[in-house]
Amino acid sequence: MAFHKNSWNIILASKSPRRQSLLKELGFDFEIRTKEVAEIYPPTLKREQVALFLSELKADAFVAELNDNDLIITSDTIVCLGEQIIGKPVDRNDAIKMLQQLAGNKHEVITAVTLLSKEKRTSFYEVTEVYFKPLSLSEITYYVDNFEPYDKAGSYGIQEWIGYIGIQKIVGSYFNVMGLPVHQLYEELIKF
Repeated sequence: MAFHKNSWNIILASKSPRRQSLLKELGFDFEIRTKEVAEIYPPTLKREQVALFLSELKADAFVAELNDNDLIITSDTIVCLGEQIIGKPVDRNDAIKMLQQLAGNKHEVITAVTLLSKEKRTSFYEVTEVYFKPLSLSEITYYVDNFEPYDKAGSYGIQEWIGYIGIQKIVGSYFNVMGLPVHQLYEELIKF
């Protein structure tokens, strides 16, 4: 059964311009609604569970407001270096420190997505391995100063300058690293 995009009032609960652009490129009409949600999770959760927990927490904030044909899409992206979860930087120094940690190493980007209607909920996640070349301090500071990656987990956007010059390879979805695993999202929307 094909997904009938006109049967749902799709609501993307994200301020991310990257997620908005990716969903638009899929051809969906949608509105944007956001709420401030404290992104606090139990410390005992495994990495994948953290992304799922936060995505579902964001969806839960909209439960009371859903109309019959509303379909909320929420998402959360985390960057993991080994078992360490790297969030968004708090300032310039934090962004530089994060990129220094990622430089020359493999890390994983985990994005979880939750689809929620009045009748149904489904959540999923995707993992992408990202390999950074060693980066010089001047490359890192140039990027941070010119691209201000303060709204991005891990302090970088794969689609920006640092991705062009610094990422040697990825294993998995490029769009997952941007913040929305669009192939899997489309497949889940068809099943929803």
